[in-house]
Amino acid sequence: MTLSSNDPIRGRLSRLIGSPVTRTVSLLALCAAYIQGPITKILDFDGALAEMNHFGLQPAAFFATAVIVFELTASAMVVSGVLRWAGALSLAAFTLLATFIALRFWELAPGMDRMMATNAFFEHLGLAGAFVLVAATDLNRMDLNKGART
Repeated sequence: MTLSSNDPIRGRLSRLIGSPVTRTVSLLALCAAYIQGPITKILDFDGALAEMNHFGLQPAAFFATAVIVFELTASAMVVSGVLRWAGALSLAAFTLLATFIALRFWELAPGMDRMMATNAFFEHLGLAGAFVLVAATDLNRMDLNKGART
């Protein structure tokens, strides 16, 4: 079944998906891990230090603080629309880096742990891809707005 451009279902669906509320809720959902993570680190800073130590990031306090500030700032940029493209690309790069540090499934023996790490690895690749799409959409919107003014 294809929806023609004058189909009433397509029109309603387009208005729903394109609404500011849907966009904001979707961006919040996309950034949820980058909002929840730093809040958890703030509430359990010793746990944040242990996480940094586990991954060999020294000095642990510096890296824990940097991650907290980075994730909250980049998430705020994505959700608010202030330099959304930069926040989204930053979170995409951060996600890829963290994925290759934390989810090295190829180093694990076959079994449940490896399977779970493999799934998480590819889920994070998808998340990074979603952030790239957010950045591309924002940059394209900016180009369209710029063209309309000239």
